[in-house]
Amino acid sequence: MKFLKYLPFLIIGWMHAQEEVVHSVYFEFDKYTLTEAQAKDVVDFIKKTDSTRIESIQIFGYTDDVGKEAYNYKLSTKRATAIQNKFIESGITSKVIVTIEGKGRILIDDDIVENLPEKRSKNRRVDVVLNLKPLPKIEIPGYYNSIQKKHIVGDHIYLDNVLFERGSSKLTFKTKTELDKLAKLLHKYKNLNFEIQGHVCCTPPFQKEAIDMDTKKRQLSTNRAQAVYKYLIWKKIAKERMTFKGYGNTVPLGKGAEYDRRVELVISKV
Repeated sequence: MKFLKYLPFLIIGWMHAQEEVVHSVYFEFDKYTLTEAQAKDVVDFIKKTDSTRIESIQIFGYTDDVGKEAYNYKLSTKRATAIQNKFIESGITSKVIVTIEGKGRILIDDDIVENLPEKRSKNRRVDVVLNLKPLPKIEIPGYYNSIQKKHIVGDHIYLDNVLFERGSSKLTFKTKTELDKLAKLLHKYKNLNFEIQGHVCCTPPFQKEAIDMDTKKRQLSTNRAQAVYKYLIWKKIAKERMTFKGYGNTVPLGKGAEYDRRVELVISKV
């Protein structure tokens, strides 16, 4: 039998979300040897836990309240040691086991008489306590309309004024003004690498890409991304920080055709 419980762990000066997971092994009266099933169960408990998160293992032995105190301390220690030995025998490094302690008997209040045998049976046990490191913080990419001081990989920067005429990949005066502002921020935050993604609107569902009226080739979204790429190079943004790619009509914004004739940035390295 086993039960799990998750407890907060206090570190001096601040709260740290360390996790404790407890597995209990129950023994027969006056016994400290493990059955084959118990041994397998408790070893599997350790081995099925993500090893990268295990900070330490503590083993605490207990007995019921029957018998002399000194004897019960020895018995509880033998129970804890039996678990330790099984771990080491199974290849679990002894370095991670920081505590092996027999705590002796668990007293029962005098006024408790109902289900006394059952209560005592639950006190004849060893608790194996896993101290786990916190799970890494998961950051979800966001959506912005300008370069920020801090970004993570996958962040999208929608450039509201970097829009194109239908069928064209030429940069307008308004678009260049917006890219000038963008270039200043990219010079400020030199750690950011990014992909320039071009998009189109208004093509049939079976035709993902549109024709560029100037080149007469069906690569309009790529040409739009490349136009921004070349302009940023002209503004002294290092080539090594940028890539460009056309996505055709596969990523519509749902705001109308005008907003799908766009280029946006996606952060690829910070």
